[in-house]
Amino acid sequence: MNIFLNIIPQALIADSGVELVSVIVAIIAIILFVFILIWNRLILRRIHQTSDVAKNAYDMMQQALKINSSNVIYYDIARKYIDLLYGHMLPEEGITDEVWKEHVHPEDLPTVLYEMREMIAGKKKSAELHYRWNYEYAGKRPRWGYLHNVTVAEYLPGMLRPIGLVSTLVDETKILEKQEEESDFAERYKQTFEQSVIGLSFYTPDGWLIDANKKMREMCNFDNENYDGFFSEINLFDTSPFRENIDKNNIQEFWACSRSDIPERDMHLYLEIRLHPIHDGEGKLQYIAIATRDVTEERELYLQSKLNDIQIQKANKEIQRYEMELQYMMESCDMRAWRTNYKERKVQFLKGLSTIEKEMSFDEYVSYFIDDYEEVRDLFKAPEQHFTKPLSVLRKMRPIFHETEEVIWNQINSVPMYNEQGELIGGFGLIRNMTKFIEAQESLKRETQRANESGRLKSVFLANMTHEIRTPLNAIVGFSDLLQMMTTQEEKRELIHVIHNNCDMLLRLINDIMAVSSMDSNGLIMKPVDTDFSKAFDEMCQTLAQRVENPNVEFIKENPYTTLLTHLDVGRITQVMTNFVTNAVKYTQQGHIRVGYRVEEDGLYMYCEDTGTGIPKDQCAKVFERFVKLNDYVQGTGLGLSICKAIAERCNGKIGVDSEVGRGSTFWTWIPCKIDKLEERN
Repeated sequence: MNIFLNIIPQALIADSGVELVSVIVAIIAIILFVFILIWNRLILRRIHQTSDVAKNAYDMMQQALKINSSNVIYYDIARKYIDLLYGHMLPEEGITDEVWKEHVHPEDLPTVLYEMREMIAGKKKSAELHYRWNYEYAGKRPRWGYLHNVTVAEYLPGMLRPIGLVSTLVDETKILEKQEEESDFAERYKQTFEQSVIGLSFYTPDGWLIDANKKMREMCNFDNENYDGFFSEINLFDTSPFRENIDKNNIQEFWACSRSDIPERDMHLYLEIRLHPIHDGEGKLQYIAIATRDVTEERELYLQSKLNDIQIQKANKEIQRYEMELQYMMESCDMRAWRTNYKERKVQFLKGLSTIEKEMSFDEYVSYFIDDYEEVRDLFKAPEQHFTKPLSVLRKMRPIFHETEEVIWNQINSVPMYNEQGELIGGFGLIRNMTKFIEAQESLKRETQRANESGRLKSVFLANMTHEIRTPLNAIVGFSDLLQMMTTQEEKRELIHVIHNNCDMLLRLINDIMAVSSMDSNGLIMKPVDTDFSKAFDEMCQTLAQRVENPNVEFIKENPYTTLLTHLDVGRITQVMTNFVTNAVKYTQQGHIRVGYRVEEDGLYMYCEDTGTGIPKDQCAKVFERFVKLNDYVQGTGLGLSICKAIAERCNGKIGVDSEVGRGSTFWTWIPCKIDKLEERN
């Protein structure tokens, strides 16, 4: 105030005291006006600043609610009405508390109502709830979501109960679905981990066991499914081969295949072991993974393969020659190399080591199998599970490399192939045509059985021979002694007839033995000559007719020609027909025995038909073998028909029998010969 007074001119003060007061009042009024103006400006600026801060705070709150997918609602307790302050979960006009209850899941509603009643009663100031909410308002199928609700009670000053409830709700549906998805993924991973065909285990960065799958527990003989005292208490870096090869301060990838002997766990295996460090995104070591596969059975094959690799390296300069030799050998042995690719599901067949001869899919390859097609088809649906070990099988198949429909036997050998990561990627092996070897084995088996049977028959033959020779000899000696005692000519003739028959029987027996001996030592000798077979046949039948002594059996001769000039061994033909008739006489008790012949297909067809007991169909082929007798009570050596067969085969002819049990048999033979002249009988 003194400042203003100092600037007033002294002259004015001297003139009048009233004017001085007026001036002073005027100055004071001006100062007050300026002060009020400045103060108003300051207040307006502060109001604007406060408004900007409030607006920014509101915008920030809106962004935060938007980012968190939040909803803000207000429950007016007096109106029992819920208003939507922010979000989308309620209609803009709001809903009543009854409608709100209908949208809360029935299983969650009791808990939610209890918490709200506690706040309305003033017992709680806030509550945090989790419940399911139906977002569908049109009466359609419910669309349930998961809400996280944080509710705060609103009070007026001096009141004990709230006037409303303010709730912030966050939709956690996607979060929970993500958690469930992650849980399912973890469960699938656990199943894969447990069912792996190789042993898997995980360790901490400092080498302590965390977990091991089923395969690893089986190989290591754990105490139980969840725990093992030995491996849980021993550090990974204190065991071999990790102790010698791993730097625990700088753990790198490691692979080894060695014998593992752990007496405490009764482990004595050859194992393929792979160590793999697992790092996080920043390169920090999190876990150590160990994969183990039992290769005990594959060790010998691996060692042999290793030796082969060394030998191949030493023979690099000769590889081309070896390839050619190998290809020649495989072609000579009808052998191929083959390999499979499980990813591409195909098979390649190779000549030698590198020349691909044929390639086909698994389905096409399986179609070549015959007896076990369905079994092989099922194996090739998942080859990674079935062909993890070497195998060797013999299979009947259709030809793969030859244009023929003949069924063959293939010997198939296979070993599994793995990539650098230890994953099974296919197989490699050999396929060889073993048909000739199988047939040779079967032939050898048949010949062995035949030789055994021949030995048995020879033993029977020797026993029968003693009996067969003794029988006519006893008759000859006995009846010779009786002959001196007979007085009448009729009795003597009868005894002489008996002696003659037994001598003839003994002679035939000895002739058969000599014929067989001759065939075994020098072969069967044939002496063909020019002859009129029609006359020779008549002479032959005169002798054969005398062998038919049974009055109930008629001997019938069928000679269709008066002249038949040809070139053959009549003696051998007579031997054949004699054996035919002799057998017919033994087995025919009534009816007839018919012998005959005819020209047929550039040769002579001869036959002997009887009405005897007949031969079963399954025995017809056996009667032409040596020492075979269908009836042990009938005299004979079992050599006659085998001699007939040898004669027919020596002449490049045929022999056989047509028979029916109970109705008789027809033995026949066909001998090729040149017909010079032929005259048929009228």
